[in-house]
Amino acid sequence: MTSKNLRLGVAVAALAAFVSVGTAQAADEFFIADPQKNIAINGYDPVAYHKAGKPTKGVAEYKYEYDDVVWKFSSLENKKAFKANPAKFAPAYGGWCTVGASKGKKVATQPHLFKIVDGQLYLNSSDGAQKLFLKDEQGTIDTADTNWKDIKSKPATSL
Repeated sequence: MTSKNLRLGVAVAALAAFVSVGTAQAADEFFIADPQKNIAINGYDPVAYHKAGKPTKGVAEYKYEYDDVVWKFSSLENKKAFKANPAKFAPAYGGWCTVGASKGKKVATQPHLFKIVDGQLYLNSSDGAQKLFLKDEQGTIDTADTNWKDIKSKPATSL
């Protein structure tokens, strides 16, 4: 093998490793209850929170891959809305608990513990977390926004 081919092989291997790590980090940003299935926010339809005002399970028929994660929707209309503007419908902090993010942690969420504030979906992990969030929505969001920059690509600390 020539040194040119060897350098090319090393470069390709390094690129493959980089892409692999990048994909894993993107998936780590989202709350995925079963990492083997790679389904965001436990299969709930992120658009339904906005349109129906309640958590609604998505179905396999209406799935869409965005940011290396599978998102499920309860209707074709919701899938199309998400595809047109994922940032509008994807939950804050990748679907991890808002109060957890405000404390510098990734904590799994419960689908019924949510609130939409200024068009953004926020999820929480427990009744206690939801109460804390509702007590000081903007303060919690501001602190979570600051902390999310540091914890976004880190593994979950509590599930």
